[in-house]
Amino acid sequence: MTQQQKTIIVTGASQGIGAGIARAFLARGYNVVATSRNVSKSEAFEPSDRLVLVDGDIGDLATAVKVVESARQKFGGIDGLVNNAGIFFAKPFTDYTPADFNALVHTNLEGYLYISQLVIRQMLEQKRGGSIVGITSILVNTPNAALTTTVPMITKGGIDAISRSLAMEYAKNGIRVNVVAPGTVDTPLHKDNPKDFLKSLSPMGTISSTEDIADAVVYLTEAKQVTGEVLRVDGGAHLGKW
Repeated sequence: MTQQQKTIIVTGASQGIGAGIARAFLARGYNVVATSRNVSKSEAFEPSDRLVLVDGDIGDLATAVKVVESARQKFGGIDGLVNNAGIFFAKPFTDYTPADFNALVHTNLEGYLYISQLVIRQMLEQKRGGSIVGITSILVNTPNAALTTTVPMITKGGIDAISRSLAMEYAKNGIRVNVVAPGTVDTPLHKDNPKDFLKSLSPMGTISSTEDIADAVVYLTEAKQVTGEVLRVDGGAHLGKW
C-alpha cells in the first residue's frame, strides 16, 4: 500500500492511541483524515498537506458525513478506516446508569456504525477494496474480576461481532474488516492509575505503548489476506491466569 498514496480515516485521533495511529500512517506516506470532537486543537500533529483535521462527535451521522466528504474532496477517495473512537470506564455492574449506557452506545457503537456504512459505500463505488480496523479490548473475551467493565464490554463485544459479519459480507468486494484488542496501554486514560497495578495486568509485566497498538493497526490495514481477525496486543494476558 505504501507504493501508492492511500487515504485513511482515523477516528478519536486527538490524543493517545488515535493520535499515535494517525502519525504512524502519515509516516508511511498515507493521506490521513483525523477526526475527534476537538482534533483541530490537538497539539499531536504537525501541519501537512496530507493531513485533514475534522472536528465533530463521530456518534452523530452528520459528523460521519462531513469526515467522508472531506476525504473525498481533498484526496479523491478512501482506502482505509480505523474506528478508534471510544469511551471506557469501570464501575460495579449495578452502578451503571441509563446515561452511562447511552453514552457508551453513542460513541462506541454509533461511532462505528455510521462512518463504516459511509466508508463501505465509498469503497464499493471505487471497486478497489479497502480495510476497516476497529479497536476493542481483550476484556471482551478475557474478563478480569479486578476490572468491572461489564457494560462497556457490551459495546466492545458488539464491535468484535460486527467486524466478523462485515468481513464475510464484503469479502468478495475485497473489503477486509479486522480488530485490534489492546490490553493496558500507556495513554491519558491511565494517567492516574498506579503503574505497578497496570503492569500486573500482563504476564509479561509490561504496559503497551501507543506505538505498539499503531503497529498492529498498520499490519492489519496492509495484510491483504487477513480479514475477520482479532489481533490481541496485551503481553499475553488473553491466555489466562498468571
